[in-house]
Amino acid sequence: MKKFLLNNRRAIYGGLITFMIIVVGVFLLGNISGYEAKNLLNASLSGINMLCNTIVLASATILALLLTLLGISSGTESQLKDGHYIEVLNIAKIDTILFIVTLVMFQLFNIPITESNEVPTNWFRIIYWSTLLVSSMLSGAMVVVILMLYNTVTNIIMIVGLKQDHELIYKEEDVQEEKTKESAKD
Repeated sequence: MKKFLLNNRRAIYGGLITFMIIVVGVFLLGNISGYEAKNLLNASLSGINMLCNTIVLASATILALLLTLLGISSGTESQLKDGHYIEVLNIAKIDTILFIVTLVMFQLFNIPITESNEVPTNWFRIIYWSTLLVSSMLSGAMVVVILMLYNTVTNIIMIVGLKQDHELIYKEEDVQEEKTKESAKD
């Protein structure tokens, strides 16, 4: 986990900054009553649904494009280290979680709660702030996935396109070191 956080700290910082900007913007609205929250919730649900649609579509597209990235990776002349495939696996894991959570939230946001007379008015404040907090978290997580993907694509461009020496390419010394480790285990 520590290695994941170190390798992806820029992406995580980007997601946290996105989350914080949205949260600060939301909390600048101040304290609202249950009736105001119901009206604001009614007004914001279409935008939140659009956000969920966009994230679901983007996540599914990213997963499909990761397959293309793997095809390019395996077709390269250079032998890539496991670190590259771990990066792709991490993107796929986070993207899949984001896809599922967003799809569930989309379904929850489509419940016509503002039309119900059974929900007490004071609950709308909690529901309103919860939906804004969740949508902020989803936006931040999407930024994390995009920045992680950007880092991986940049690495592939440097290795495959620009044929630069890179830390993710096996070198002769790396092969010798691995053989030494394997023989030490036996």
